[in-house]
Amino acid sequence: MTFKVLISDPLSEDGIKPLREADNIQVDIDTGLSPDELTEKIGDYDALLVRSQTKVTRDIISQASKLKIIGRAGVGVDNIDLSAATEYGVIVVNAPDGNTNSAAEHTVAMLMSLARKIPQAFVALKNGKWDRKTHVGVELKGKTLGVIGMGRIGAEVAARAKGQRMNVIAYDPFLTKERADKLGVDFGSVEDVIVASDFITVHTPLIKETKHLINKDAFAKMKDGVRIINCARGGIIDEDALYDAIKSGKVAGAALDVFEEEPATDHRLLELPEVIATPHLGASTVEAQENVAIDVSHDVVRYLTEDVAKNPVNLPSVPKELMNKIEPYFHLSEKLGTFLTYLTPGVIEEINISYSGELTELEVAPLTRNTIKGLLKRHLGDHVNDVNASYLAEKRGIQVNENKSSTSKGFTNLLKVEVKTKEVTRSIAGTLLNGLGPRIVQVDAYTVDLVPEGDLVVIKHNDRPGVIGKVGSLLAERGINIAAMQVGRSDVGGEAIMILTVDKYLEETDVEALNEFEEIEKLTAMEL
Repeated sequence: MTFKVLISDPLSEDGIKPLREADNIQVDIDTGLSPDELTEKIGDYDALLVRSQTKVTRDIISQASKLKIIGRAGVGVDNIDLSAATEYGVIVVNAPDGNTNSAAEHTVAMLMSLARKIPQAFVALKNGKWDRKTHVGVELKGKTLGVIGMGRIGAEVAARAKGQRMNVIAYDPFLTKERADKLGVDFGSVEDVIVASDFITVHTPLIKETKHLINKDAFAKMKDGVRIINCARGGIIDEDALYDAIKSGKVAGAALDVFEEEPATDHRLLELPEVIATPHLGASTVEAQENVAIDVSHDVVRYLTEDVAKNPVNLPSVPKELMNKIEPYFHLSEKLGTFLTYLTPGVIEEINISYSGELTELEVAPLTRNTIKGLLKRHLGDHVNDVNASYLAEKRGIQVNENKSSTSKGFTNLLKVEVKTKEVTRSIAGTLLNGLGPRIVQVDAYTVDLVPEGDLVVIKHNDRPGVIGKVGSLLAERGINIAAMQVGRSDVGGEAIMILTVDKYLEETDVEALNEFEEIEKLTAMEL
């Protein structure tokens, strides 16, 4: 059988060589197609390869009667309708590793250029000025580089910085002491990193928790004369706060490859002589462009011939009969995982997922993946999905255990998730109630009945009269309405838990005010 592959964006011949060399694959290249032209043409093809130019919409996918796989030569898949692809049984693959070296090298190039003021000196020379005094730089040797985000690219940058004889301190929500020791870096919290560093580089996804992670308060804690590098995502650094920090002299310079809004040709940061910038060139090397095409071409060949994909980004196909039975639990399993990420300090080392009651009769692997996705997604962003969640957990050294039990504690079905760090063990359990949907029924040792959605506040406190009233009154003063409340306790007068569903997410000032109550031991605001 011969499979037909359409390439609708420009890719190098070296990049598509794996497709050319496959005996049973026919490659057609037709770039610049309009949406209507692609819609008309796509019905003849088993696979489609794109970069970022082609928008693979639901209309196009719905007309792709033979389509089995869409390959994205790159990382981002925002130009592909993943929902539609999954609905129509089309797997989507990308190439997450192909630009790692390119992005890391660009970061180091920006680091060194920033330290030695190379772009500024070149511009001055081009303008006829032989000015050595203005462009005196600093050495990297002996300086401390702070790396926020130790995924593939962050780890590569750290390794290169050590080659420059820099000290490296890093933060990542999944960085353990063992891995840090193996990489030869110190590790700590975000605050530890920004306080200790002479240079700071960010390598995180842009998610709610990392939006403006480097802000006015963060700059205030940094060393005077710190230098900032962002070759990751625009928005991780608060650009207004960076501008002010440079103008005040707090920040000696910044190197930026990305901006919150692009193109950024008239950004006011570009007016500052302390700033150097490039137009989002992190992955713009000949090798990176070829590597991502090679990686995705190999995956397309592998999937068409062996039905196996290395880098899928949407749901794997699940038999329809099984999906009908387990689909109601998908929302619950992901929310249980997300809930625990808020409650659990430290680096997760072990995840234990237990199924009981009716769930023991089902194939629960998709639910396990979905639970892990909920545990990882808050820190790693939309890159985490049902397909790669287990792989990402394994890469971070997290042990995942799945088991089934006949003990369901009176529920028809019960899903329990337990996570362990070096310091703590936290657990949560949930079920589906007929006619009422998903419920959280246990948090650690406390019995509750909670809908797992919305803005929540979890308060661990001493069981004393008046605590609930104090909390309610303070929130009322601040215009925060309580939609629902759950309470549980271990012993009279002992430790207790209060879970509030509120109409809006608590701000930092609200949390600080509640923490003033002496009865409150721990307060966590979360958004499910």
